[in-house]
Amino acid sequence: MGSKGKREFIQVLRLMPKEAVAAAATEAVQLGAIGFDAVKQILLARIERRPPRLNLEAYPFLPVTDVRTTRAADYAGLAEVQAA
Repeated sequence: MGSKGKREFIQVLRLMPKEAVAAAATEAVQLGAIGFDAVKQILLARIERRPPRLNLEAYPFLPVTDVRTTRAADYAGLAEVQAA
């Protein structure tokens, strides 16, 4: 990432507390979101004791999911399979 990556690395190092920063950075790497903003959002979420809300548009390389609303008819099909 060149000089931009160095700047982001320094920004991450300036976050406090260090133990929480290390855990947030590890989680960001596991998510594939390797940037200052991702580490900062994860860290803030941990401090505020809430789930992180990462803007996935900033990370287009992450897999996109398609979750549809469950229909009652889907369960009816399962009940028929079990009865057989």
